[in-house]
Amino acid sequence: MSRVAVDLGFIQIYWYSIMIFLGILMAIAVCYLEVKRKKINQDFFFNLVFYGIILGFIGARLYYVAFNLDYYLQNPIEILEVWNGGLAIHGGILFAGLFTIIYTRKYKMKPIKILDILVVGLILGQAIGRWGNFFNQEAFGQVTTEAALLSAKVPRFVIDQMFIDGAYRQPTFLYESLWDFFGFLALLMIRRYKYLKNGQLTGFYLIWYSVGRYFIEGFRSDSLMLGNFKVAQLVSMLLFIVGLLLVILPKRGSRFENLYREEKPNETQF
Repeated sequence: MSRVAVDLGFIQIYWYSIMIFLGILMAIAVCYLEVKRKKINQDFFFNLVFYGIILGFIGARLYYVAFNLDYYLQNPIEILEVWNGGLAIHGGILFAGLFTIIYTRKYKMKPIKILDILVVGLILGQAIGRWGNFFNQEAFGQVTTEAALLSAKVPRFVIDQMFIDGAYRQPTFLYESLWDFFGFLALLMIRRYKYLKNGQLTGFYLIWYSVGRYFIEGFRSDSLMLGNFKVAQLVSMLLFIVGLLLVILPKRGSRFENLYREEKPNETQF
């Protein structure tokens, strides 16, 4: 299957870029609905998203390049060729997350309340964006057999695309996409809990994504490495601990305080 969706001669549009864009679009839509419900200033939200996406892309690319530094020092022009893949979500989360904290504090808003809104859209965007890896034939797993993939009910078109370097590969991009999508559904349900505290939704996101990523990464054969360790697994363990703290710590105090669904109009203005 061609990686190029549209070839206009002077410019090519890649499926990878389309899937990333679609993931971002759906993530924004999901977050926007919650922003409207909570009566948060929309200019604030769209400015946050605009700059957050830019910094997220930069962070995702720099993170990937940093762990393939020897190659990119010899081929520096390829650092700009993001349509060929090479965006590491953990780098994007780090850069965009830090920007969100700084930006919200600037406007006297609590960062954790905004992060709770963003993570629900983020995990859906991740689920969709993973299909960019499908078209680029990356984020794949260990060698397997066609029969094993068929018995696992993997769709035929995915099996065909996972024939890489003369062998069938585990479609780990698909496993992570499905895990993220079910995580999105789980967060939607958790968000409806009457006594959910601020910060817990972000904590649940970090726990859910980290658990799935840790185990799925174990099947991947194209992981970023730090010595003998897979970077994504190390980061997942760290984020899991952070998520656990965000779920547990807000439980202190009254169950009626610091609620996610509590609306305070004076906090939506700046």
